[in-house]
Amino acid sequence: MRRDVRILLVGDEGVGKSTIITSLIKEAYVSHVQHIVPEVTIPPEVTPENVTTYIVDSGAGPLDRTHLETEIRKAHVICVVYAIDNPNSFQRVPTYWLPHFRKLGVNVPVILVGNKIDLRGGEVTNQALEDEIEPIMLEFKEVESCIECSAKMPLNVSEVFYLAQKAVLHPIAPLYDSHNHVLRPACADALKRIFKLCDTNKDGMLDTAELNEFQRKCFDAPLQQQEVEGIKAMVREHDPSGVRGDEGLTEVGFLYLHTMFIQRARLETTWTVLRKFGYGEDLKLTEAFLWPKFDVPSDCSVELSHRGYQFFTEIFHTYDKDQDGALNGTELEDLFSTSPANPWASQGFPETTISDDAGSVTLQGWLAQWSMTTLLEHKTTLSYLAYLGYPGESRTEALIVTKPRKSERRKGKVTRNVFLAYVCGAAGSGKTSILRAFVGKPYRHEYVPTSKPISVVNSVEILAGEKYLVLQEFGSRYEQEALRTSKKTDLADVIVYVHDSSDTNSFSYISNLRQQYSLDHIPTLFVATKSDLDLAHQRHEVQPDVYCRRLGIQVPVAVSVKAGELADLFQTICGIAIRPHAAMPGGGDRSLSSAARIRTLFTVTAALGGLSAALFVVFRSYVRPSRGPMGFLTSLWTGWMVARQ
Repeated sequence: MRRDVRILLVGDEGVGKSTIITSLIKEAYVSHVQHIVPEVTIPPEVTPENVTTYIVDSGAGPLDRTHLETEIRKAHVICVVYAIDNPNSFQRVPTYWLPHFRKLGVNVPVILVGNKIDLRGGEVTNQALEDEIEPIMLEFKEVESCIECSAKMPLNVSEVFYLAQKAVLHPIAPLYDSHNHVLRPACADALKRIFKLCDTNKDGMLDTAELNEFQRKCFDAPLQQQEVEGIKAMVREHDPSGVRGDEGLTEVGFLYLHTMFIQRARLETTWTVLRKFGYGEDLKLTEAFLWPKFDVPSDCSVELSHRGYQFFTEIFHTYDKDQDGALNGTELEDLFSTSPANPWASQGFPETTISDDAGSVTLQGWLAQWSMTTLLEHKTTLSYLAYLGYPGESRTEALIVTKPRKSERRKGKVTRNVFLAYVCGAAGSGKTSILRAFVGKPYRHEYVPTSKPISVVNSVEILAGEKYLVLQEFGSRYEQEALRTSKKTDLADVIVYVHDSSDTNSFSYISNLRQQYSLDHIPTLFVATKSDLDLAHQRHEVQPDVYCRRLGIQVPVAVSVKAGELADLFQTICGIAIRPHAAMPGGGDRSLSSAARIRTLFTVTAALGGLSAALFVVFRSYVRPSRGPMGFLTSLWTGWMVARQ
């Protein structure tokens, strides 16, 4: 909501624009005022809406035209003043002033102000006013309302500016069709969504507890029992379907209440509700609401916090209507009805995670899917926390930022709970089969080329705990594009190279890939698939096991997805992600921190026979690190010889 309002008064000469402003400021009638009163600034603390208000006067003479048009373009709301003793001033409202605003391309709320009602005894004739104004409002939708006043008495003067403020801060046009006397579709849809979010037990009504929670969230105060009963009685009198017995308010009753608020000029009530639930002036959820500030350093990742997992667990159980421990298609559709759509509809969900035999996603799969989404696209998770009605005031508390990857790798142990592994290899090597096996999908005998990136996720039991592992396959079309981008490769915790052990050309693809891109900073695992078939001699300068030994890492893990022989593959991948230094190509020592290397070196040299030799080697190795690996080995040999002596 804006924090300032600029109100412009226009109208024919002599209708009393300047006198109205002066009466507001002086709180009394002043008989002789300036032709144009200087701009008035009213501080926020003295206005009901707590906003800074600027009141601008204008003239209608030929010499005032340029200044008038400038102010019309700057105004947030325009009050068109006419005098009730001057019918011509009223006739010029629809024939000159309103068309003039449109001609200038100005589309702001307009308030019609009939001044000088003191000339008819100070009486406000509501019926006559409606009869005269209704045709104008039907033709000019920008006209929000009309009010009669007297600057001389004074009467209704402050109400003029209050109405003008409300027209800017709480506009009626987006909410209500004044011609048909119904809520506009966008407003009705927003209120229906709010009703569903507040119906926490999803029984189709707001009971007393839910109404009180709604009232607390929007207005910081609970309803008294007699107020609740009064609301029910009023709604029931209008439409019995608005209340379910004596239990609570239905969606019909909730919409009727807001229709009534608007019709009784209490638009601020409905707008307060809409804004509390994140809606902007266009009745769309604002970007600030969907994506609150949440900074993530480049080398860090994002995971769900305990509160995040708790929220997604609770919402799972809420929509699992048949209580079978899984969400079927209908239940998922109902769950995502308060959001634009299922966020994974284009990703093949629920094939991307764990589901039951009927294809319904289990709680394990549901939490795993959100873990993957948070890791890969945390902004999607942030927005869906809003769409699904996360109860906390700060939705960022549902997420946590992990420690930087590089610093954790240097320490030799990773503390994160969600890991990302890239699965690379030649077409037909069995990458997709590994991904499908990971999420419990049956083996597919026919070969289906991967046409777009695939990501799957599941939990892995390891080290007496549970981690989430995301496996991502790019497909031949996107694989090299992904690996050449450092921002992409820096996200990976492990890179898994897959080759078909029965295909003589399969391993060469991996070797060429590694030569083409700099990937040695990523913990690495080689996997040989189709171990149920005859082992083929790879057309490569060295065989895969020799290749791995030269890199100083584990030899390829042999698996057969078809035979169901996976050899604890996924625990191995997770283990590498947790303790990456031993899987770094070129030797694990290079990924250890200086402190870890010193500890290792101290242990070796002390065992060989001398504390002083250890300190000497430490000094030689770490004070002059530029000597490189050979220099380090020379220092180690020298230290050993000194120790022996």
